[in-house]
Amino acid sequence: MAKTVKFGIIGIGNMGTAHAGMMKNIPNAELVAVCDIKKEAFDRLAADVREKINCYTDVNEFWQDPAVEAVIVAVPHYFHVDLAIAAMEHGKHVIVEKPISVHKAEAERLIAAAEKYPELVRSAMFNQRTLPQHRKLKALIDGGELGKINRVNWIITDWFRTQQYYDSGDWRATWAGEGGGVLLNQCPHQLDLMQWLFGMPEMVSAQVKIGKYHDIEVEDEVNAYLEYANGCVGNFITTTGEAPGTNRLEIAAERGRVVLEKGEITFLRNEEETSVRIRESQEGFNRPEYWECKVNYASESRMQHAVIIENVANAILKGEKLIAPLAEGINGLELGNAMLLSGLKKRPVTLPIDSAEYAEMLAGLVAGSTRGKKVVRAAAQTDMSSTY
Repeated sequence: MAKTVKFGIIGIGNMGTAHAGMMKNIPNAELVAVCDIKKEAFDRLAADVREKINCYTDVNEFWQDPAVEAVIVAVPHYFHVDLAIAAMEHGKHVIVEKPISVHKAEAERLIAAAEKYPELVRSAMFNQRTLPQHRKLKALIDGGELGKINRVNWIITDWFRTQQYYDSGDWRATWAGEGGGVLLNQCPHQLDLMQWLFGMPEMVSAQVKIGKYHDIEVEDEVNAYLEYANGCVGNFITTTGEAPGTNRLEIAAERGRVVLEKGEITFLRNEEETSVRIRESQEGFNRPEYWECKVNYASESRMQHAVIIENVANAILKGEKLIAPLAEGINGLELGNAMLLSGLKKRPVTLPIDSAEYAEMLAGLVAGSTRGKKVVRAAAQTDMSSTY
């Protein structure tokens, strides 16, 4: 029985280079090939990595490499779906970087295609699911320790970016190049965690600001209000224009309040459930007593992405359960799409959203793009071997 899975990586940009570098420290994974349209991209790889692998600039040659068993797709957002489908068509297991696609309709196409290959392992790179604090929080929620959740607030405003960051590439912060701004680039992990922890809401109402802090054509500030079928409400606030910024998740539940901030979980644990005290107390201001608890969790020394790769390899070798199945990637994506749809249409939207309506709205934004027109022209002139 094989002890390692041989991986190939498509796209040697920031993330592809990082994946290649960490592969040598993953005991059940081996990097055997990389692929990028630009030959000079391979110069980013460490010499000791580059000399042991095959480097392709033609994706068709990459697909034909018999040594490649699994593929990590780490290319710009719009090309995730076609390359992931091609990987599966060539019999390769696949990990797709976040987001799995730019909009829900494309995610539906990817998932439908993936269902044709049940023998293949198909994962998304939602590496923040591996963080110990997130795993502990999910265990508390799923185990019923918090009781019914009434309100969720997540403020993620520590994504600060300068104008130079956005000016560093024609594809950045354009409808044509990225398909969105902070929701599509910075926040896919938090959107995935929102649905992983709390499920999907049934209504979203959002305020979206286009280029509030930067000279860009996509959103750099979002304030969203969410309603869930069980009566829970949520607030999701994010921006790339605040400093120093905040990353604080607060959960108000029947058994108290939980705060996750700076890697620490604090549980203000009520002695009595809130709703019981509201109904039964004979005093007007008699709130429950509570304990302030610091919630401990096991540390994790491995890199988040490495944990996902190791998990996928174990799924191939041993049938281990996936941490982030590819099909689950549609949920956080749809949540972000719903916020943009609500904010740009200036109305609340119900979920599940109409994927065709969102695709039509995005197509209109791409057609009206100014900064991203160069990206559209370049993409129109490429074939599958030059899309990453």
